[in-house]
Amino acid sequence: MHAITIPEPGGPEALVWDEVPDPVPGEGEVLVEVAASAVNRADILQRQGFYNPPAGASPYPGLECSGRIAALGTGVSGWSVGDEVCALLSGGGYAEKVVVPAGQLLPVPKGVGLVQAAALPEVACTVWSNVFMIAHLRPGETLLVHGGSSGIGTMAIQLAKAVGARVAVTAGTQEKLGHCAELGADILINYREQDFVAEVMKATDGTGADVILDNMGAKYLERNVQTLAVNGRLAIIGMQGGVKGELNIGTLLTKRAAISATSLRARPLDEKAAIVAAVREHVWPLLAAGHVRPVVDRELPVADAAAAHRVVEDSKHVGKVLLVAPGA
Repeated sequence: MHAITIPEPGGPEALVWDEVPDPVPGEGEVLVEVAASAVNRADILQRQGFYNPPAGASPYPGLECSGRIAALGTGVSGWSVGDEVCALLSGGGYAEKVVVPAGQLLPVPKGVGLVQAAALPEVACTVWSNVFMIAHLRPGETLLVHGGSSGIGTMAIQLAKAVGARVAVTAGTQEKLGHCAELGADILINYREQDFVAEVMKATDGTGADVILDNMGAKYLERNVQTLAVNGRLAIIGMQGGVKGELNIGTLLTKRAAISATSLRARPLDEKAAIVAAVREHVWPLLAAGHVRPVVDRELPVADAAAAHRVVEDSKHVGKVLLVAPGA
């Protein structure tokens, strides 16, 4: 088969479409013939040499995919060859074929195309696990999403609105904020021109955000805590703004607030399977009913992964950038 390889870390040009050995499913695994994958910022870090795959994972980038089951490993039940699926991966999505633990498979939701389904697994699992399973966002509460026009952000807006929450977002342009508003965002904050702490406090009459989904890390830590409501929950899922920040424990204590920080890629298989099962139970019906949809900025051939990485690094996209396999 062919896959995107990274012979040496570097810029987008480091991504090489090359012939590699076919993967073989082991016990509890399935082989998926890939229709599409999607670009995540973790892929960019891997390309740069800063985020190696977990032990035993595929060395090729790609943390999600859609496609058709081509073969079943021993001990797999509930799936058949030919099933259209999408999957959460530890790597290997930028390829023509990939091996997936059966617990990380999802059926393509009703009403979603096979290629477009590649935009769903990583964002749905990230948002559901952090905002709902850990932070327990409830109807009537306020969720602040940093990077509201990203793949994660567009999914977070829709899921929060679907459960009856109020949503504030930050984004860097009015155009991006417009897209967030179309998805249901209530409070629109241009982080280049406005102070998100002041804007959220003003919009909530001084109460603050009950839950914050943060992709920035250190840069926003202090201000995020200031923005939290009493009993608020801060869920950190990225470190685009650095890894070391200062935290006023007194403010945290006063607000009786909680901070969590998670990633998906290196979690044990049983934890990933539990998240995937929860997403299938709670998110897939919303997709089937049309209350939530994948947001796709553009589709590019997987062999042009370098061009897709440039789009994501320029941060001019809204939603997901997909990589489509040959013949899909």
